[in-house]
Amino acid sequence: MRKLIDTPENEAAQRQRPVKTKKSKGHTGQSMKHESAEKHVSGKAVYVDDMPELPNQLHIAVGGSAYPHAKIKSIDLFAVRETLGVVDVIAVEDVPGHVDIGPVFSGDPVLVEEICEYVGQPIFAVAATSIEIARAAVKKANIEYEILEPVLDVEKALDQKFFVRPTHQHKRGDSETALNNAAHRIQGQMHVNGQEHFYLEGQVCSVLPTEDGGMHVYSSSQHPTEVQKLVAEVLDISINKVQVEVRRMGGGFGGKETQAAPLACIAAIMAHKTGKPVKYRMTRHDDMVMTGKRHPFYNQYDVGFDEQGIIHGADLIVTGDCGNSPDLSDAIVDRAMFHSDNAYYLNNATVTGHRAKTHKVSNTAYRGFGGPQGVILAELMMDDIARHLGEDPLTIRKRNLYGVTHDHIRTADGDIDPRDETHYGQKVEHNLLSELISDLEKSSDYWARREAINEFNKTSPLLKKGLALTPVKFGISFTVQFLNQAGALVHIYTDGSIHLNHGGTEMGQGLFLKVAQVVAEEFQVDLDTIQVSATRTDKVPNTSPTAASSGTDLNGMAARDACLRIKEGLFAFAYEHYQADVDSVKLFDSHLVYQKDGEEQRVPFADFVQQAYMGRVPLSSTGFYKTPKIHYDRESGKGRPFYYYANGAAVSEVIVDTLTGEHRLQRVDILHDVGRSLNPDIDVGQIEGAFIQGMGWLTTEELVWNNDGRLTSNGPATYKIPAVGDTPFEFNVDLMEDRPNGEATVYRSKAVGEPPFMHGISVWSAIRDAIASVGDYKLNPRLDTPATPEKVLFAVQEVQAKG
Repeated sequence: MRKLIDTPENEAAQRQRPVKTKKSKGHTGQSMKHESAEKHVSGKAVYVDDMPELPNQLHIAVGGSAYPHAKIKSIDLFAVRETLGVVDVIAVEDVPGHVDIGPVFSGDPVLVEEICEYVGQPIFAVAATSIEIARAAVKKANIEYEILEPVLDVEKALDQKFFVRPTHQHKRGDSETALNNAAHRIQGQMHVNGQEHFYLEGQVCSVLPTEDGGMHVYSSSQHPTEVQKLVAEVLDISINKVQVEVRRMGGGFGGKETQAAPLACIAAIMAHKTGKPVKYRMTRHDDMVMTGKRHPFYNQYDVGFDEQGIIHGADLIVTGDCGNSPDLSDAIVDRAMFHSDNAYYLNNATVTGHRAKTHKVSNTAYRGFGGPQGVILAELMMDDIARHLGEDPLTIRKRNLYGVTHDHIRTADGDIDPRDETHYGQKVEHNLLSELISDLEKSSDYWARREAINEFNKTSPLLKKGLALTPVKFGISFTVQFLNQAGALVHIYTDGSIHLNHGGTEMGQGLFLKVAQVVAEEFQVDLDTIQVSATRTDKVPNTSPTAASSGTDLNGMAARDACLRIKEGLFAFAYEHYQADVDSVKLFDSHLVYQKDGEEQRVPFADFVQQAYMGRVPLSSTGFYKTPKIHYDRESGKGRPFYYYANGAAVSEVIVDTLTGEHRLQRVDILHDVGRSLNPDIDVGQIEGAFIQGMGWLTTEELVWNNDGRLTSNGPATYKIPAVGDTPFEFNVDLMEDRPNGEATVYRSKAVGEPPFMHGISVWSAIRDAIASVGDYKLNPRLDTPATPEKVLFAVQEVQAKG
């Protein structure tokens, strides 16, 4: 072990050490395995529920509303309290501070005050010596309700203008005139169902009271700062008395952005009241019933176009079923509006977004954050225009892409319209859409396969094949400007090892690894010399959620900023200490490299750091980053809400049994733009996983509520997520090469978390294509999602009846 204080003899010995020649590994651009991969597969990765129980730890169960809309007339919890093993029971009157824990807008009481607005809404909580006792005790409550009329249907809410937030609109040009003057005009609508997050690790937290009246919270949360803030508010204490720690989550997908906080708040109130550590882990049933989903949407379009299928005007309406409270619905419906064009220039367009209120659990963030529900509307339009004109859908898509100009479409000044501005006023810059689609069209052999499928469908009376190529243009940034910031903390120790902490959370996506690779790149050291610790609110404060595909963009740049600050001091020391030639100092292959009198000198990084420490050079720094250029004026509906766009495209081929509606995905080809990839294997894995999850949303995952507002698809027996057998027989995924991001992101990379989710839309579009072949591609089948065999069969029968 190196001594902290070196004698002249030790310095001489260091000078004589052999110089390391092995190249350092794990820098950006290299494929490295997930830092916890072996722990995941061996079971050694520690999640909140794996932590050893603390002395006197209590376990929580919650009693929820039996009705979707009701007034509580009386509550009798005597039998609950008297249950052997029950330590305490809390209701809303036991909350010391704020009752409403809405993340942005009010509407989410931590425990019901009087009015229940969805089945399962928490009314009281029980703490017992075991989880089994707590769950049994909950059932002994006697609650008297006055049942009120619920609104359970999004179209009914829309008719009644029953909204959680005001309607918003984007407007470009004069859509009404363009529609009236268009050579062709069609309308369409569809219901896009929601989606359960179905993370492997359910919602869970463990709360430990501290000696100063605060709380230490171990949470499975994508937003530790929000958990910290809301726990402080319900306890009526200052934020600095609450520390939240998140080492890893077993999946999140947006379901742990706002939905983790209620558990922590309930557990913290109980811990405050009893003075004991408290754990709250939801059962899968409770998790599905009591936490929000992806927003279902009811989408409508009215589009006008010319003989070539080029859009001249569009009136689009997207209505999100928000559930009972605002949660994040304002931003989610906004993003659906922003992405209702997907990759296509709408010309004169009006896009309206409604936030419908229903008496169901409040819907929340989910991978894509409303974007997929908007994108699928654009793809519905493209398919419908194509079949209206008798063209192949890919031809119509290519003609309407941003940046594709047409001689007959000109501006008011008579110039050819560049077709590069969205309906909300952002220019589509660094546009790769045409090139990307052209490359995929060739590599997937689209046209030959289309010809073969047409021949197959002519000769096959019962089985029909479908093919679709759909692109993605997805905006990267939080649409709420202040969230686009991040902090990081970097320490270098005297043996050359590095400690990294940042505000992002790890949910299996490889964020910790990617940010560590950024640090390895900056210091030119081996990745395995860098230790990343759990996300903690007392290390990096005021963090943004790990969401909006921004984790690496924000935290990677913040970590890089911390590294640059440390390097500035190190390099200044190196010039003075080694009397190095001007501008010759650099870090390379775990060494300090410099020129002295024209000759190259190399010092092992660890030795250099030790000498810098002796020279009293700072070896620790915070870092900070805020995304530039972004802005949005909500009043005018104009601005630049996104720093850049991520692009991709997918080709899916399916086969459909027209007698049963069953369908099978046979082949998928994906080409995706990730800029300069920080870790190609991780990025490909994200694309594959996102595609399968998107396919599941649109084909198998069906959320069903009965007429009493009760979720009946409340477990894995009644809710079908995609399994290995649902993956395509042939699955080809490629990254665009040599296409660095046009904006100054971390090493010119692009986000990869959410954009590829929308590649799953190509499966739904291909199924519609197969159904349309039943009517010789002359009719547009109505196919709401998910496209279950039942829905597919009904669509086939409808086409047969009309044909």
